[in-house]
Amino acid sequence: MSESFPLQTLLNLAQSKNDAATRRLGLLNKQEHDAQAQLEMLHQYRREYQDRMQSASRDGMNPALLKNFQEFIYKLDAAIAQQAKVVEQNRLSVQNGRNDFNHAQRKLKSFDTLQQRHTEAQIKAQIKQEQRIADEHTGRMSAYKALDTENK
Repeated sequence: MSESFPLQTLLNLAQSKNDAATRRLGLLNKQEHDAQAQLEMLHQYRREYQDRMQSASRDGMNPALLKNFQEFIYKLDAAIAQQAKVVEQNRLSVQNGRNDFNHAQRKLKSFDTLQQRHTEAQIKAQIKQEQRIADEHTGRMSAYKALDTENK
């Protein structure tokens, strides 16, 4: 009596999309974390380089060395600004990935609910059929007993 779930193909597809969205979100989270770590590393490196420049300038340095320090700090600032853009782009990607993941989760849950309802309907129909068979059997047994007592 067990009828297959008519939307099984769609349920399988929703599960596949959910799995893909989960993997993608994990990858996006890792990329965001890595980009943020790189930005923090650039900030730390800039602070250290700034400290070295200040220390060297206190001890006295020639203008060419000071210019090199300043140019390198400007390059670090540019790298920091670029990395900050990457971090922001990654944050947006993660948000989009979360939205996709949430959508895939809702869709999967909907199909799961439909499958559960289908299974419950199958079970109820099976119970009803078994009850009908039992009732028929009981009815026949009663009829045979009634015939048997009449014949005696």
